Amino acid sequence: MTISMYEASVPVFSARLKALSSVLAAAEQNALDRKIDPQVFLTARLAPDMFALTRQVQIATDHAKGAPSRLAGRDVPKYEDNEASFADLEARIAKTLALLATFSAADIDGSDDKAIELKLGGRETTLSGMQYLLHVAMPNFYFHVTTAYDILRHNGVPLGKATFLGSR
Repeated sequence: MTISMYEASVPVFSARLKALSSVLAAAEQNALDRKIDPQVFLTARLAPDMFALTRQVQIATDHAKGAPSRLAGRDVPKYEDNEASFADLEARIAKTLALLATFSAADIDGSDDKAIELKLGGRETTLSGMQYLLHVAMPNFYFHVTTAYDILRHNGVPLGKATFLGSR
């Protein structure tokens, strides 16, 4: 059985972004309930040399929009990376979900051997579509979604696995 490049990408990105949206909504409500300036959460990071929450969400959405675009041979949409509030991050996720909804299996399936050219670590590289999706796009996407969750959980937002998985 072969893997459907579409099924391994677009529905997965969509489901995880919807869950991330729920995580952010819970964080915003928690900030209100605890009378914490939302900027405390938005600028929080796990370690001094890691990106803050806002940047984690930006990078996660970058991978979610970039992978299907590259696999389908479309230009990757550019976002301004100027989000400064939970509402801005929610709008960025909604924009990414709307973009994902424009892809069909016919756009992406069969891209497993397609040459994907990109910069990794400052140098140009070419990977097959399958290598790119499974070894670059998905791991990076999950890293940044998980780190966003971890930042908020570390800051006392009452989140659980069900929220991360999108079942709440």
